[in-house]
Amino acid sequence: MALQSLVWDKGQFGTCSGPLIWTRWTSIRKVKEGETTNNLFAFLTTEANAEVGAIHPKAMPVILQSQDDVLTWLTAPNAEALALQKPLPDGTLKIVARGSKADP
Repeated sequence: MALQSLVWDKGQFGTCSGPLIWTRWTSIRKVKEGETTNNLFAFLTTEANAEVGAIHPKAMPVILQSQDDVLTWLTAPNAEALALQKPLPDGTLKIVARGSKADP
């Protein structure tokens, strides 16, 4: 099963009343650059479906499929929003390439 963590229960996100898409975060990511402030994005994961599980068996991102799902994610009470934490049905995704990426 995928690790289930509530983003608004953690440090910087602790003041949120619901799911958060991004926040500003100041830290040292690269020693040469020193301290920088960047957008830190969060995404919710769930158990992998058959297609994703063949490549990454631990988890996949939650994929919202409708405008209603997006509205629920952004505005509904936490319990209702977290009901969206489920994999897409097997057969929904199509793998179009597999293997090492060859950038030009």
